[in-house]
Amino acid sequence: MNTNADLLKSLKIDRSAPPPPSRKGLWIGLGVAAAVLLLVVAGWLLFARGKAPEVQVAPVVAIGGGNGGAASVLDATGYVVARRMATVSAKITGRVREIRIEEGQHVAEGEVIATLDPIDADQQLALARAQAAAARSQVDATAAQLRDAEANAARLSALAPQQLVSKAQRDQAIAQRDNLRAQLATARNNARAAGDSLRIAEQGVDNTIIRAPFAGVVIAKAAQPGEIVSPFSAGGAYTRTGIGTIVDMESLEVQVDVGEAYIGRVQPGMPTEATLNAYPDWKIPGKVIAIIPTADRGKATVTVRVALDSRDPRIVPDMGVRVSFLEKAAPQKPQQKPGVLAPSAAIVQRDGGDVAYVVDGERVQQRELQLGRTLGDDREVLSGLVAGDQVVLDPPEKLADGAKVKVAPASDADSDSNE
Repeated sequence: MNTNADLLKSLKIDRSAPPPPSRKGLWIGLGVAAAVLLLVVAGWLLFARGKAPEVQVAPVVAIGGGNGGAASVLDATGYVVARRMATVSAKITGRVREIRIEEGQHVAEGEVIATLDPIDADQQLALARAQAAAARSQVDATAAQLRDAEANAARLSALAPQQLVSKAQRDQAIAQRDNLRAQLATARNNARAAGDSLRIAEQGVDNTIIRAPFAGVVIAKAAQPGEIVSPFSAGGAYTRTGIGTIVDMESLEVQVDVGEAYIGRVQPGMPTEATLNAYPDWKIPGKVIAIIPTADRGKATVTVRVALDSRDPRIVPDMGVRVSFLEKAAPQKPQQKPGVLAPSAAIVQRDGGDVAYVVDGERVQQRELQLGRTLGDDREVLSGLVAGDQVVLDPPEKLADGAKVKVAPASDADSDSNE
């Protein structure tokens, strides 16, 4: 009996013990953990996709084909130069009194651009005027004496045959007349010399006024009031040799260096098309003026002068320019669409073909290219790109079509390209 009672007691439910774990709670915990893991993975993927690589871009420019259906046979680079440019200086040494020019100012031919201190020149002029006046007075006085002597000699010559006067008196009167005639000639010569000295003194005063030798634009101002200027450089470091530099903008032209191997393609009078580095979308027509008949031994180039048909204030000396030498296409041949020029650094190999990546908004487009000639650091692209496209320089290996990119600031790209 006691044994059975003990067994029954052991089978009694203990309500104070904790309940066994529930299967439903376990599934809820696993679900929460999976959701947190999915959120972490999604956030990481979103962050990784949003972090676009930073790339540098360069523009694609057009070459040739812009002059009435003409095709480019040669491209060369050079600079805008002025055939008529002068650093204006004074003809004499003197202290600058006034400067009337500033950089960028237009001046007319003969316009006063500066003046020198005229004190010394004015004193020389006053002295020359006094000497000229004295010489003229001497001429007048000698002329009056000569008239009296001539009258006296004539009277005595008439009385001498009648023996009313002695022959000695007559001869003395004639000698005095001849002497005054010689004095008058000398006085007149002195007067002419004084007049010449006066004109020289006046020119000396005029030399203190510096005028523009031709119409143009001032590009440099070299002197200030109070400085000493001289046409010679013997005055030392404190003496200026020029007042300012003037350029005749009507004489601007382009000079390019063409390699000796290609100079045979260039002929005087052939049409050209110039593109300024500052304005890549502006095509300026022109023609070849002359081929300078000498070569640069070090660079193996020949200089070619090119005239520009356009006269525009945007064209200034020393601007970089690219010139396309054009040749009219044969009438029987269909005109081809002109190519464009792209940096060689933007062209890479993908799947055995030449491609470039064009930035379109925040993403890139992969373009298959058909290439032409190599022009320095650039390549001619016959198809696949158009002028104005922005292509990625040195695209990464993992850059794919449609990938998101971030364009580097222009200053960074420029500094890298200059290096």
